[in-house]
Amino acid sequence: MEISYNIIIATISVAILLFYTWKVLNWAWFGPKKLENCLRQRGLKGNPYKLLYGDLNELTKSIVEAKSKPINFSDDIAQRLIPFFLNSINKNGKSSFIWLGPYPIVLITNPEHVKEIFTKNYVYLKQTHPNPFTKLLAEGLVSLEDDKWAKHRKIINPTFHVEKLKHMLPAFYVCCSEMISKWEEIVPKGSSTEIDVWPDLQMMASEVISRTAFGSSYEEGRIVFELQKEQAEHVMEVARSIYIPGSRFLPTKRNKRMLEIEKEIQTTIRRIIDKRLRAMEGGETSKDDLLGILLESNMREIEQHGSKDFGMTTIEVVEECKLFYFAGQETTSVLLVWTMILLCLHPEWQVHAREEVLQVFGNDKPDLEGLGRLKIVTMILYETLRLFPPLPTFGRTNKQEVKLGGLNLPAGVILIVPTILVHYDKEIWGEDAKEFKPERFSEGVSKATKGQFSFNPIWRGASNLHCTKLCDDGSKMAIAMILQRFSFELSPSYTHAPFAVVTIHPQYGAPLLMRKL
Repeated sequence: MEISYNIIIATISVAILLFYTWKVLNWAWFGPKKLENCLRQRGLKGNPYKLLYGDLNELTKSIVEAKSKPINFSDDIAQRLIPFFLNSINKNGKSSFIWLGPYPIVLITNPEHVKEIFTKNYVYLKQTHPNPFTKLLAEGLVSLEDDKWAKHRKIINPTFHVEKLKHMLPAFYVCCSEMISKWEEIVPKGSSTEIDVWPDLQMMASEVISRTAFGSSYEEGRIVFELQKEQAEHVMEVARSIYIPGSRFLPTKRNKRMLEIEKEIQTTIRRIIDKRLRAMEGGETSKDDLLGILLESNMREIEQHGSKDFGMTTIEVVEECKLFYFAGQETTSVLLVWTMILLCLHPEWQVHAREEVLQVFGNDKPDLEGLGRLKIVTMILYETLRLFPPLPTFGRTNKQEVKLGGLNLPAGVILIVPTILVHYDKEIWGEDAKEFKPERFSEGVSKATKGQFSFNPIWRGASNLHCTKLCDDGSKMAIAMILQRFSFELSPSYTHAPFAVVTIHPQYGAPLLMRKL
């Protein structure tokens, strides 16, 4: 009897071992090879799959090498931001595939294909990296699907209201005024002074989001800002490395630090939320900031249906706050810094923009109605977003076999749209695609793109992030106020080195020669 029992235990153990061995082999080799054969049979070209790592080693090496060398203004920005993707497309065609470890990535650059991916969000799901740690940066509305997306969108919708945004715009004025006052103290009248505007723009944008999202001072929000910056760097490293299932539980230095950051961010935002909820429960009127509007809308939704299932949990509210913070701060700061750099390179457009601002506002405080009349400034901001889109790429995935235009794609591939390549495509934008020409947007986006889905700054996609309108108007206000007070040109110490830390940053800052007007 005992022998029989031991045989049964041994048989079960062997069966379990064989099952998991097969699962590992299928994940690491047989599954990827099957997908590779399928993709080749369907006409796509790509690199042959290499066990476990795929193209990860070459991809990482290309990024490290590109980051080590600054570029000239005339050089291809994509060669520095996404060198491996660009080389793959040059080698295998616009619709080709590469390997992120054992996961195939199909590169998509055709505007019609991009449009279909955006509009059929029930087919093409928001791509998630296999490593769960990449989600620590920010989730919220941008990463949700189906019913959950609809629920969050309904609760968040009041933050889109123009009247609500009007109450938040003064925060941009206050924060930008403080930044400009700091510059005025540094720059003597009648001469120019070098200022690295990049950290100041980051700090200004962060304080704006602190005030508009949380109604708090910069000092209270600074913790979140600094931690999110560090988390973004870790996320980029994690995204470029192979994820072995279960490895997130290993007590590595990076794993421990990412969890510590997440805990600190959660604690800080929860403290702000709890303080606000206590005030609201005590009868205090909701503030006109994003958090106040969100909490009020959430409570109303729960009361209306008589169930918490119709509202967001505290964790979900925290994730939306993290997204407010990251999306708003990053979008605003990177748009402003590249706009200022481009206006240095093209002083005639700086002159045109300043003339327009002075014609509309004089030296008075910019208002919402006047911002809507800044046609030249709007053209410049659009062209900046085309040349320096906040995110150089975005991803989707398909759980079922799909036909995307002329591409038959098997289930389980990652679709990556290199936005930067679509924005620089000469077949779409003309031979001057790499040049700064704001006049291409003189009759709006639709005319500039000839009706194609070829202008896709990341925050303008199908997710309709709640920060977009606020950041658009806020960026116009900031540029208008800077142009009212200063002229500026590139410092000789400026080094052109755009690189991606999730969004596109100037690697060595943005030292400009600022002159008081």
